Amino acid sequence: MSTALSKSTAASKSNATSRPAAESHRDLVRTSMKAELLDAETEKALARAWRDHGDEAALHRLTTAYMRLAVSMASKYRRYGAAMPDLIQEAGIGLMKAAAKFDPDREVRFSTYAVWWIRASIQDYVMRNWSIVRTGSTSAQKALFFNMRRVRARIEREMEAETGETVPVDVRRQIAEEIGVSVRDVELMEARLSGPDFSLNATQSHEEGREWIETIEDDGETPDESVTRSTDGARMRQWIDKALASLNERERRIVAERKLADEPRTLESLGTEFGLSKERIRQLEAQALRKMRQSLEQQLGPNAARIAAP
Repeated sequence: MSTALSKSTAASKSNATSRPAAESHRDLVRTSMKAELLDAETEKALARAWRDHGDEAALHRLTTAYMRLAVSMASKYRRYGAAMPDLIQEAGIGLMKAAAKFDPDREVRFSTYAVWWIRASIQDYVMRNWSIVRTGSTSAQKALFFNMRRVRARIEREMEAETGETVPVDVRRQIAEEIGVSVRDVELMEARLSGPDFSLNATQSHEEGREWIETIEDDGETPDESVTRSTDGARMRQWIDKALASLNERERRIVAERKLADEPRTLESLGTEFGLSKERIRQLEAQALRKMRQSLEQQLGPNAARIAAP
């Protein structure tokens, strides 16, 4: 978006907040209803003047003429809980984006083109502010958010007329098929639309002083589990250190590089270092592991099999 468009958008936001919201809202609606109606040729001439010469007066005349369209579309989203002045502001932003990208040489009216940008801007705003939990941003999720209630009502009416009852599972399946999403997406959206967010720090009504967050199970280790894991780990390190001590220096080096390193070395690289063949390194490794297994068996008996390397 150009600098001029950015300034115009910022100015519209500033004006909206510098006066009481209700007064600004009423004034904007009245002004938009009185704006001129542009014919196709005038509309294209204004769009070319802005595109080719950066004529801000032409841009202002074009967007002012179609602000009534933005206001009309904003009013359709009041049921989603957003304030009308905010919806109008977002619609205005969408209108400005449409003006920035409109190609007057294409055989399409500006109003037809602007509708998409205005709707997208309003819908993005509604979904951003509906819940602190991200509602979704894909086209399918948007379609589900804004159409599910209408589609559900129609499907339930048709079911009621045909069978005399509605089956929730079948309703969700038909909604998913019609909108093009999974049944799981429908279930998640139902939960998000079922009620407002509430704080986990809110006090439960039936238990004085207890917050909801206190009922969430902690998936982390318990103190007993932490102590046990720490103790077992230390004990296992002692067993392995003693088993390593039964090896000679070359065997310890091979085991350390092949089994204990974050990035194990290859038989070939160790063979080059020791001046031995790959096969000889493999034999020394197997011999060292047998010695370690024997040491662990002496320390642990049959339980050594859980620790000894294969």
